[in-house]
Amino acid sequence: MKEIGSPILQNEQFLKREDNYKNLVRKIKALHDKIKLGGGEKAIERQHAKGKLTARERIEKLIDEGSEFYEINSFAAHGMYKEYGGAPSAGTVMGVGEINGEKFFIVANDATVKAGAWFPMTAKKNLRAQEIAMENRLPIIYLVDSAGVFLPLQEDIFPDKEHFGRIFRNNAKMSALGIPQFAAIMGPCVAGGAYLPIMSDEALIVDGEGSVFLAGAHLVKAAIGEVIDNESLGGAKVQSNISGVTDYIVKDDNEGLELIRSLTGKYGPRKKAGFNRITPKPPKFSPEEIYGILPEDNFKQYDTYELLARIVDDSVIDEYKAGYGKTIVTAYARIDGWSVGIVANQRSVVKSEKGEMQIGGVIYSDSADKATRFIMNCNQKNIPLVFLQDVTGFMVGSKAEHGGIIKDGAKMVNAVANSVVPKITIIVGNSFGAGNYAMCGKAYDPRFIFAYPNSRISVMGGTQASNVLLDIKLKQMKKQGKVFAEKEKKKLLAEIQKSYDEKGEPVYAASRLWIDEIIDPAKTREYISMALEVSNNNPEMEKFNVGVIQT
Repeated sequence: MKEIGSPILQNEQFLKREDNYKNLVRKIKALHDKIKLGGGEKAIERQHAKGKLTARERIEKLIDEGSEFYEINSFAAHGMYKEYGGAPSAGTVMGVGEINGEKFFIVANDATVKAGAWFPMTAKKNLRAQEIAMENRLPIIYLVDSAGVFLPLQEDIFPDKEHFGRIFRNNAKMSALGIPQFAAIMGPCVAGGAYLPIMSDEALIVDGEGSVFLAGAHLVKAAIGEVIDNESLGGAKVQSNISGVTDYIVKDDNEGLELIRSLTGKYGPRKKAGFNRITPKPPKFSPEEIYGILPEDNFKQYDTYELLARIVDDSVIDEYKAGYGKTIVTAYARIDGWSVGIVANQRSVVKSEKGEMQIGGVIYSDSADKATRFIMNCNQKNIPLVFLQDVTGFMVGSKAEHGGIIKDGAKMVNAVANSVVPKITIIVGNSFGAGNYAMCGKAYDPRFIFAYPNSRISVMGGTQASNVLLDIKLKQMKKQGKVFAEKEKKKLLAEIQKSYDEKGEPVYAASRLWIDEIIDPAKTREYISMALEVSNNNPEMEKFNVGVIQT
């Protein structure tokens, strides 16, 4: 066992970093608070005037009192669909909550946003919800209140494989896997959207507010000439007492939420994966000190061991190959009592075993080799993996190429891709190029992927990318007979870099669901523990096989 970390000297550098990071956290929280208003205060008032709760109010009443709701993808669609007035959180609120002491995934339409209509990102977000539920065998609850597909964008939501119809396919697959699904129809449920609650195991409907039909009254009249109102067509009494489509009628939202709690509280015990967990111990150093450890500039150095000392139990690790491949730290540890294998980029400049200086945050051949072996060991021992990304990519240049960096990088990517134990990824700082892949980016199926407010995700750093893009632009202009003055070049470079940097920011990534949530670094332990508890619900593990790895 190795004790890590040291008391932080509250010097000028620490205080400057701390102030910078607390400001980042405040900005993210302020943006999240704004997003939580959904369609705005007037839309919330209209919802209340109907005697209905908002999506977030419903979730708050549904989960155990005093428990935490871990919202996922809250920044979805941020900055998108401006021509239609925007779609905060893609009109859907979802995340992990506790009901009767058990974890559930909850998905609630936000009717204050375009009456809960489905935008393309709404479909993508709901598919992510079902993916999390399927990967972790997590029971899921749908709180339905939606006007259906947002018609001006129907071509981007309706026909393709990862579009709207995939949700109902997933309903069927989840049912076959034995994953409980419960739906509460608390408002309109129209057209194809009607299949989601009815393909769930059980469905309740709120009298006077809930309705479910394949075509509403206006479309029925247009299609077959029948004149009928929506309540007579598919209201609560019709669908429960005549058609038998829904299973329970409730008088209002509150009664419906109480019924869900009652019914889900009677579920039988479910098998667990059995990941190792003991009584937790807090770190010896405050997690809030992470604010003063991480630099204001993502390219500045810091010691990853100091970060780990504020995340792992008792600030103790069992480090694997400590003296080899030093730009990646691999270690067994516990987080909130859970046994984990940690793969973390080291941001300090270090010496290799040959005495050569190695740049922090870069993956070298020896680091890739070490990480590959460690990942394979964790799979052998049924130990979940936690990746802490702060990576600028793999080493480049003739020496690295001649040393087989592509081969060693491919081995690491192979091990990550074929890993069968749960993988939890936290983007601490940079996540550039193939380093994103090797350190278990979104494409490599982490059960959850979170990011810190200072994180950056892109194919390379903004400075390098903008210079490359400027060079291409200048060559194009030269072919057209145009030559830029030095002042114009600097202006163009600044414009390119600004655009590139904006698209690398965590909010941009979160809006497109490249990450599941932007989290406060001081809550890293909580999020990892939640993710592991959720992952522990799936006892069905594939056999670990890495296929062909070149030696």
